[in-house]
Amino acid sequence: MHTSFTPTDWAVLIGYVLLLAMAGWLTTRRGMDSEGYFLAGHHAPTWLVAISVLSTVQSAATFLGVPDNSYRGNYTYIGGVFAALVAAWIAGNVLIPRFYAMRVTTVYELLESRFDATARRAAGVMYLLGRILASGARLYLAAIAVSMILFLDIEPGHIVIASGLLLVFGLVFTFMGGLESIIWSDLVQVVLYVGAALVVAITLWASLPMSTGEAISTLMNAPGGSKLAPINATFNLSAPFGLFAVLTGVVLLNLASSGLDQDITQRLLACEDAAKGRRALYASVIVSLPVIALFLVIGSLLWLHYDGAAATSFNGEKVTVFMHYILTEMPPGLRGLVTVGVIAAAAINSGLISMANVLVNDLYRPFASERNEAHFVRAGRAASVVLGLALFAMSILSYYWQRYSDAALLDFVLGVMSFAYSGLLGVYGVALFTRRGNSGSVIAAFVAGFLTVLAFQPYVIDSLALPAAMKAIAFPWQLVAGTVIAALVCAMGNAKVAIAANPG
Repeated sequence: MHTSFTPTDWAVLIGYVLLLAMAGWLTTRRGMDSEGYFLAGHHAPTWLVAISVLSTVQSAATFLGVPDNSYRGNYTYIGGVFAALVAAWIAGNVLIPRFYAMRVTTVYELLESRFDATARRAAGVMYLLGRILASGARLYLAAIAVSMILFLDIEPGHIVIASGLLLVFGLVFTFMGGLESIIWSDLVQVVLYVGAALVVAITLWASLPMSTGEAISTLMNAPGGSKLAPINATFNLSAPFGLFAVLTGVVLLNLASSGLDQDITQRLLACEDAAKGRRALYASVIVSLPVIALFLVIGSLLWLHYDGAAATSFNGEKVTVFMHYILTEMPPGLRGLVTVGVIAAAAINSGLISMANVLVNDLYRPFASERNEAHFVRAGRAASVVLGLALFAMSILSYYWQRYSDAALLDFVLGVMSFAYSGLLGVYGVALFTRRGNSGSVIAAFVAGFLTVLAFQPYVIDSLALPAAMKAIAFPWQLVAGTVIAALVCAMGNAKVAIAANPG
């Protein structure tokens, strides 16, 4: 096998695997019940949950996509962090207290209280579908990096192998000890991928023949406008991080992620109480600011390093500027460390445990209530395997989907999340703030939100001969449209009694 890896790189990678294995083994508890497996027994420290949430929100899209975003544009992506702060405040004060008051295992139990068990199961199915799409797309991004580093190309067969390796890696840690093991492994992974990014930034900075002042001046006076601009006050529907897109669609995206996505809320529910869960959410967003800034700075340093003219292909394959730098200029050892960073940022074990939680507790447990707790732990592990195979299939589909759409990697991954989020946002908005809706209109709203986002996909636009201008509409506006339509459809249902006001 022809590879760019040296023995030093392999040693770094093997060391990472052994370190994570030790972390998983040390935090594995035997004989746990389903609450211990899925929610870490509500004893996870607040600071650790915050780090775990950060690890879950970040992905290979952050590691590879954010530097590419600032290299080609500016710092408007940082607006997403401020949108996340707004969303965290809403989720922390409206949703998290309700979840703790109801002692839920999954956030979709709230819809059973508001409507009925059918609505809860429908939300669980929509979450699973959306998470398979989103996590599968993230797996694809990581597979691109692994395939390029190991095989020096991204041929379909090599993407399959890389995706398979990452899947097995994620399944091992999901099996070890449930959420508690994953939360501790998240800590290791955050340290590693942030550490790898710092090493890259320092290496790049050391290679530049200019002072800090000269670098800042060059970036601020770049052709086409300042590359350090944090705000783009535009109404242009094709700008995903324009100011008005950030204040609407990006806020909605982060609200769904923080309060309605079991992948995140499962960690927040692992705290002792709602106040600590809320603090963990706030802390994760605040800590994400310097992390995102670090990856944006790497993009700026790459622009200075290549004088804005980096190659965008390697061995005939289209790659991000960061990946090109890793493949062509990173010295042995450091290349292994950066590979570890990509794998750490792309770990899928967090998504697997949250999806298994929903599948077992929302969709399976109601029909198997007489079984003991050990049975549900085993069911959770079996569900992880089935769901992992679904992520693997989505990773392969993403290879063709992203190439057809020709979307930037970061926009592709964030846009895929809109399929489930539009329906969830619309339904929960109606459930919490109106007396309208029933289980029938909930199901219809999920379908309507999904189909609305689907209508903006290039393949659908081409197949149905829809206006070509729809292709240019950025994902935040797609999410806004899907959410509004889902809410209107849900509100068409007959009135139901609203949930009680926010408990303490």
